[in-house]
Amino acid sequence: MSDTALSGSKRPTARNLIAAMQLDTRLLGMIGAFVVLCLAFDVFTEGRFLTPRNIFNLTIQTVSVAIMATGMVFVIVTRHIDLSVGSLLATVAAVMAVVQTDILPDYLGLGHPAIWILAVLAGLAVGIAIGAFHGWMIGYLGIPAFIVTLGGLLVWRNVAWFITSGQTIGPLDATFKKMGGIGGTMGETGSWIFGVVAVALALWLQVTSRRRKASHGFPVKPVWAEFTMAGITSVAILGFVWILNSYEIARPRLERIFEARGETLPEGVTMGYGIPYSVVLLIVVAVIMTIVARRTRLGRYIFATGGNPDAAELSGINTRFLTVKVFAIMGGLSALAGAVAAARLGFSTNDIGTLDELRVIAAAVIGGTALAGGIGTIYGAILGALIMQSLQSGMAMVGVDAPLQNIVVGSVLVLAVLVDIIYRKRTGE
Repeated sequence: MSDTALSGSKRPTARNLIAAMQLDTRLLGMIGAFVVLCLAFDVFTEGRFLTPRNIFNLTIQTVSVAIMATGMVFVIVTRHIDLSVGSLLATVAAVMAVVQTDILPDYLGLGHPAIWILAVLAGLAVGIAIGAFHGWMIGYLGIPAFIVTLGGLLVWRNVAWFITSGQTIGPLDATFKKMGGIGGTMGETGSWIFGVVAVALALWLQVTSRRRKASHGFPVKPVWAEFTMAGITSVAILGFVWILNSYEIARPRLERIFEARGETLPEGVTMGYGIPYSVVLLIVVAVIMTIVARRTRLGRYIFATGGNPDAAELSGINTRFLTVKVFAIMGGLSALAGAVAAARLGFSTNDIGTLDELRVIAAAVIGGTALAGGIGTIYGAILGALIMQSLQSGMAMVGVDAPLQNIVVGSVLVLAVLVDIIYRKRTGE
């Protein structure tokens, strides 16, 4: 649609504007539902839900589930399911905790700067190996993913118990704990720098995408639509940074920070937390997974297999080995999520990751991943995780009992699937 058509005699409709901007209507619906949800909880909590403090806590609580949800998109797109991710997270968290508290200090010394890196690498190795093992059983032995991962749900939860002898392991390495949230943030200045760089990168990607489409003869958005999207993106990124910077560090904690530097806190000085490192990790994972999904051969194979497994195999795709790769990715992301979850708690507990498999699947499905396979987006899964966490946190703040919270979340999941089915029937997807 041209600029002339929109400025002609006929008044442009909302549908025409959305079409011109090439927006995903389902994504817009999810964003709208999320905004309504937040505003409703803010009213019921008398303005406490949308405070910088609660938004900060909401982001760090969402990270571990959101990281795993990006991997669950690939799993579900290929027409599989993974019920073991919560238990796998517990096993990997236990491995990382034992490595950094019982094993490495004997060789490197307590507090060695390499401990947290080696612990994370050990966790990643274990998570990828377990995920690949699941994929091998599914792809090469032909055991249904539901059965393999249901067995994994039971096995790995109890393996974690044996690794820790049923005990809570901690305290964890101080640098490792910075991956969890409050203990590790970029600060106000670092967050603004990150925000400006993110805006510049987003605008550069938008320009290069437009040039690439034009060079191949594909339709491009009108110039006004490009500027509108650029403005929305910039405001969203910088607004997010501003909100997190507005959450001020409590004065007693700030005094301890200055004391550690050998300084005295000046009167009237305040500092904001800024962006947590765990959120930065989620952003990096989201970008990488999106690139894999859209720009790599692996991503094309994943979506082709999910769309039509038989045709994909006939076209030469090794669907068995692809299954191993997909579940290995899921295992690696579960390991990263385990690191974030354990770091946020400061300990590795026996119940860490309990029911996370259901939250992860729900986030992916609410985010638009079709259980029939072949359709799904990374950003949709992250938004789904944020909606799930907002729903639970909001109900907790309102005072809704835990059993009723689970009833509401289960009902929302079923309703989301129903809406998705109706949407796809009407749009022909």
